[in-house]
Amino acid sequence: MLNKLVAAIIKQEESAGLIEVAIVDDRQIKKLNKKFRKKDKPTDVLAFPYGGGEPIIGDVIISRPITLRNAKKYGVTYQQELKRLVIHGVLHVLGYDHGKEMSHAEKIYEKL
Repeated sequence: MLNKLVAAIIKQEESAGLIEVAIVDDRQIKKLNKKFRKKDKPTDVLAFPYGGGEPIIGDVIISRPITLRNAKKYGVTYQQELKRLVIHGVLHVLGYDHGKEMSHAEKIYEKL
């Protein structure tokens, strides 16, 4: 499911490339968040774009425990919350920043 979702977003964005998705525990994502964002706490998703041109190459790292907690908090399934986080991370790798454009794109890709 995740590979198809990532490929569909890349295709719809008229890009080419490879974005890997890893699902980790809170300890691992906290370590990455501290190292790369100087925030000493776990987070739900991190995105790492590499390069900056075509093909798009990057990584999306997602915390499984936070995904589970968020799913319960928002009253959705684990798969629905995971999909939302994958979309969010992939859009960051593709160059989107938080804001109206990102929110609009997320709504479009949630329908995939």
